[in-house]
Amino acid sequence: MTTVVHLETAVDLDERADSDPRRVSVSATLSAVLDNGRRITLLDDRGWGSTGLWETTAVGEIEDTARTVVGPDEPAEGQTHEEVAAAHWTHLVAVLGERGVAADSDALRRLPHAVVLSDRLRSRVATA
Repeated sequence: MTTVVHLETAVDLDERADSDPRRVSVSATLSAVLDNGRRITLLDDRGWGSTGLWETTAVGEIEDTARTVVGPDEPAEGQTHEEVAAAHWTHLVAVLGERGVAADSDALRRLPHAVVLSDRLRSRVATA
């Protein structure tokens, strides 16, 4: 049986980032990495932007933000953090199930979560 061994968020420059040197803009794609090396995309609609200089944006800051933006999201009015988190992990388990991989939401949320910056993004940011 194939299992998920860790989560990975790939972070790259947003195409709009090159148009304004004062805007830091990136996209983030969350994937599950399986024990056979295969990757399954779980979320590909995430990212963020801020006004600032690339030279003052640290790799660690991008890694921390990437883990945040791929969820769980902040609760809407009337929701609790626990409800939103449960729905988030249930959704990811459903995506895996659609691709033939059985997973448990509690186990999934405890997996290591790596963040990988693209070479072109890494070349633009501070090394601190």
